[in-house]
Amino acid sequence: MLKRTMIAAVAMLAVVFTAPVKAQAPAPASVHGHVNDPAGAAMAGAQVKFTTDKTAAAKDRKYPYSFDTDANGNYKGTGIAPGDYLVQVFKGSVAADYQTVTLKAGDDKTLDFDMTREEYMKALTPEEREKIEEFKKKNSAAVDANKVIAQLNATLKQTRADLAAAAHTKGDVSTDVTAMKQATDAKPDQSILWVTYGDTLLAQGDHLAAADKAAGKPALSDDDVLKAYGDAVTAYQKGIDLDSKSAKPVPEQIGAAYNQMGTALSRSGKVSDAAAAFENAVKAEPTKAGMYYKNEAVVLFNSQQSDGALAAADKAIAADPNSPDPYWIKGQILIAKSTFDQKTQKLTAPPGCVEAYDKFLELAPDDPKAPGVREVLTSLGQTIDTKYRKGRK
Repeated sequence: MLKRTMIAAVAMLAVVFTAPVKAQAPAPASVHGHVNDPAGAAMAGAQVKFTTDKTAAAKDRKYPYSFDTDANGNYKGTGIAPGDYLVQVFKGSVAADYQTVTLKAGDDKTLDFDMTREEYMKALTPEEREKIEEFKKKNSAAVDANKVIAQLNATLKQTRADLAAAAHTKGDVSTDVTAMKQATDAKPDQSILWVTYGDTLLAQGDHLAAADKAAGKPALSDDDVLKAYGDAVTAYQKGIDLDSKSAKPVPEQIGAAYNQMGTALSRSGKVSDAAAAFENAVKAEPTKAGMYYKNEAVVLFNSQQSDGALAAADKAIAADPNSPDPYWIKGQILIAKSTFDQKTQKLTAPPGCVEAYDKFLELAPDDPKAPGVREVLTSLGQTIDTKYRKGRK
């Protein structure tokens, strides 16, 4: 009996150890590749779909795997079961191309679709081929235009860097003038190119004017200086006109262009025209009225047009009460209108003068003009608030 029990136990063990082991699934395959359309361009946003229903009607096929192409026409698919597949490229609901492929376990195959291949093109109708040729021409023109735009953007970037570097030294920017002239010739319908061209001409005018001053020449006696400033005004106006007539005008760019135009006009001695340009800048971009009115006040003040400068300074103060320079200009204009009493030997400033100077000191106590303002106020018998004397922390 003991022998029979042992035999039964051995038989049970045999059953346990000889049970069949489940077969492991084959390793999945992967594919990757590139898709070109019939015009030779990368086909972005297409779907590369895999099916084993090769003999089924197109409407009945099931596609268990689908992979999208990226912006460069590339795709990658993983986790595909080994097998024989019909692989089709779809653009939306339209089947554009196909291939067959056999994938084995662990495969990583490259599967490209080039619809410019001869057999593909021959299968198209004459009308389809004609449309493709027409598209190629348009696409070629677009590629050429994009190259021009890329070059212009590079020119703009370099020019702006050069202008920033030359701003403090009034350096020579003649090469940038030439570059921007070529840019406007290449694409004359772009406002930003004309405005930047104007900036280079303005900077070159400043460079030539500084050289004349160093050589002792009278201001505005150099035709080259006047031409640079005049050409700058023309370029700014061209840029403004293009921007204003565009589908989406940009007020900030128009306002900035008018402001730069005002600077060019003032430096060429056309003060009234400069004032009008600053006024136009305000109309184009009211949010920066304080800065534009201040620039107008500075130009008029430096040209001894006191009444206009005072009016512009008051507008600047109303638009931006925290800008110190308009207060200083107002104080300077009003102090010149002071009266002197022979009996009391005292100077009496007109209304608003002391208040303007006080506000300037409050806003800019450490400004280089501040010591002179304190002297004026002292001469008027005013007590100066000490917190304005050395500046506030």
